[in-house]
Amino acid sequence: MRKYVIMGVQGSGKGTQSSRLCEVYGLEHISVGDIFRWNIAHHTKLGAQVRRLVDAGHLVSDDIVASVVRDRLEQHDWNHGFIVDGFPRNVPQAEFFLESYDIDAVVVLDLPDEEVERRVLSRRICSECGLDYNLIAHRPAVTDVCDVCGGALEQRGDDTREALARRLADYYAKTEPVIEVFARKELVVRIDATPSKDEVFDAITERLGLAGSQPSR
Repeated sequence: MRKYVIMGVQGSGKGTQSSRLCEVYGLEHISVGDIFRWNIAHHTKLGAQVRRLVDAGHLVSDDIVASVVRDRLEQHDWNHGFIVDGFPRNVPQAEFFLESYDIDAVVVLDLPDEEVERRVLSRRICSECGLDYNLIAHRPAVTDVCDVCGGALEQRGDDTREALARRLADYYAKTEPVIEVFARKELVVRIDATPSKDEVFDAITERLGLAGSQPSR
């Protein structure tokens, strides 16, 4: 069983790399962002709470994030392991996580701030089916129209320069101490996230010792 955490700034490719690792090695992708977006799309109480915070340019509180991740992990549907994206967000959460789960590695995707801005401001999401697009690498066939369902593509409410600047400041203030906690256990694997998606994936699998190994079934 493989248990990983993936960390990185907005736009560093955490979701893309996590999804591919899960597909190839049979892991369960536990994404805080995906959980929040599902709740928003299905108009749950949690979704309404998250939407209010996001639309106001605020971050979802660490307590809410911790509760969501604990509830998700307690489902125990990760037979071959998991990769957690978006958690832990502070030192106490990291220490609790290490005590509760035998983590194999923490993948940190490094990306310069200027590239973060370029990628994030190019993101779009379908207002109907929720499919993600990026106008740099994944353009729709028809401008501002989803290829799958024909829904209108929108920029996320928090994908602005001002909101991004706040998120980056919060990330560096909170995440670096978390990475230090994992680094003391020699779990951290830092990956340059600027190359292509395939190159980043190959670098991750090589550093994790997965290259050439048999995928989980």
